[in-house]
Amino acid sequence: MFKAILIEGSRADQQVALKSVDEAQLPEGDVTVEVAYSTLNYKDALAITGRAPIAKSYPMVPGIDLAGVVTESANPDFKAGDEVVLNGWGVGEKHWGGLAQKARLSGDWLIPLPSAFTARQAMAIGTAGYTAMLCVIALEKHGVTPDSGDILVTGATGGVGSVAVAVLAKLGYSVTAVTGRREEEAYLKSLGASQILDRAELSEPGKPLTRESWAGAIDVAGGQVLANVCAGMKYQGVVAACGLAAGMDFPATVAPFILRGVTLCGIDSVMAPKTERLYAWERLAQDLSTELLDDMMTEVPFDDAIEAASRLMDGKIRGRIVVPVAG
Repeated sequence: MFKAILIEGSRADQQVALKSVDEAQLPEGDVTVEVAYSTLNYKDALAITGRAPIAKSYPMVPGIDLAGVVTESANPDFKAGDEVVLNGWGVGEKHWGGLAQKARLSGDWLIPLPSAFTARQAMAIGTAGYTAMLCVIALEKHGVTPDSGDILVTGATGGVGSVAVAVLAKLGYSVTAVTGRREEEAYLKSLGASQILDRAELSEPGKPLTRESWAGAIDVAGGQVLANVCAGMKYQGVVAACGLAAGMDFPATVAPFILRGVTLCGIDSVMAPKTERLYAWERLAQDLSTELLDDMMTEVPFDDAIEAASRLMDGKIRGRIVVPVAG
């Protein structure tokens, strides 16, 4: 038996609890992992609170991230004793996830734990930090350098935003951090933000084009925020879009794209190929200061993770939420 957060019932009437589960209930997979740490991401919070139809079947164990040790493997790439990390691949949505003491998975979804990080540090980064790195790499691929100008990061106190600010600052970029929580200004500046912008300035309908302000942007919001970000980009600016916290709609015009040559890059971390994942984690080992991870991270006991999901949805937790799940 092992402990797991279990979402049961149906989409219209779900129940969530920390329960003891028989190992025989684990789904199919060629690698079994004893999980040491998982996380609470925005998607996990949506699943646990039922505010969006994240769980595609019931019962479901949430948790799109995990770090742990292989206990059994029929996959040639892994053996018992290997330390591994998982991000995405529909885990926590279509396949039981990481908010459990055991997980059975496809070995094709796993990567070795980078030697630069402990399992706890890897989960302080998690899908959010790995997604942030994919966004930074996209800006680089499109020619955005520290000399190009300011980089805007929306949702800057969240998991993606916090890592993005820290990585960009270490790489020498000037970063403008967007937040609705002005009380977190000192935190954002400790990560390397040079300017703080109130989220309200990007939240209301605006003009198709505004003053050219940013050479690049990393956006987790979508919706009206993303439309306003695009409108304020410099000529040939680049926006990496990876989230929808402000909505799935995109009430914009083509003006930024055909008059300023702005590029809008979509960033998907869930199904990204292993080569891209490995490179992103390699870059995180190089470009993220591990001493900042403690400031970015809130550790929540396994027993409190369900309640913490509601606080995350209400915007009351900054940075990354790490959940130690080992017995």
